[in-house]
Amino acid sequence: MTILLIAEHDNHKLKGGMLNAVSVASKLANLTGQELHLLVAGHQAQSVANEAAQIAGVAKVLLADAVQLANGLAENISTTVLKIAASYSHIVLLASAYGKNIAPRIAAKLDVAQISEVIAVLDADTFERPIYAGNVIATVHSNDSIKVLTVRGTAFDAAAVQSQSAPIETLEAASDQGLSQFIGRELTELDRPELTAAKVVVAGGRGLGSAENYTKLLEPLANKLGAALGASRAAVDAGFVPNDYQVGQTGKVVAPQLYLAVGISGAIQHLAGMKDAKVIVAINQDPDAPIFGVADYGLVGDLFELVPELVAELP
Repeated sequence: MTILLIAEHDNHKLKGGMLNAVSVASKLANLTGQELHLLVAGHQAQSVANEAAQIAGVAKVLLADAVQLANGLAENISTTVLKIAASYSHIVLLASAYGKNIAPRIAAKLDVAQISEVIAVLDADTFERPIYAGNVIATVHSNDSIKVLTVRGTAFDAAAVQSQSAPIETLEAASDQGLSQFIGRELTELDRPELTAAKVVVAGGRGLGSAENYTKLLEPLANKLGAALGASRAAVDAGFVPNDYQVGQTGKVVAPQLYLAVGISGAIQHLAGMKDAKVIVAINQDPDAPIFGVADYGLVGDLFELVPELVAELP
């Protein structure tokens, strides 16, 4: 029995967070004395397989290359995984939109419980995961013969990349299940770091008042810091920014070196997505705002004055 990690990619390169996922899977492999195999399921994805083969800890890369796998449809990806699932003790995916789409189907077809959002591996059968918006950490022990996990990449260090390559083995893909059809994809092109992988995040909340203020105040600050832009759910719901900017329990989970929360009150839902940041700076006019309870540094005052002053002071 071995460990299987399912790669998230765009058929050209691995997605951010995969190096962190390899760290988790490698730890499982070390605990059980097993090998780690990484599955690349896509179309014309040889470059992804080559990249994956150079990650430390990966013993073998399995490449399933077929047209029906091009767009990551859960029905086709999961069926391909299920062809080989019996050979593995653990099946691991990132706790991203991609992983959360595929993992439940694999777990259901195997008739096992899915263990979601793993943030620590205690042993081969025991894991920690946050519940109640991160206010409680649950320890979960599984007796299932095959364990299906989604892991929170921000909770683990990234695996190293090495010059030596693991072998790449071709895997026959399952046929098109015909249960879903890819229609289209709308992508947001950014000229700044990806939110979940950024070392610095500047996030805005309801206190900014409008989309125009969000852009006017936060973009210059993010540009000076080389930061990604984020937002609270309230700012997204108000239409200040698109949904993919949202940080929180129902958005993206980030753990940057520096997180600047501007005009964000600090609702539990938002804190669940950013409280693991190394340094948190909050700017809010309400001295009793919950965000100050997790902030390392706080500025109480008018953000419309403080943010431009901060931008002016930065080189």
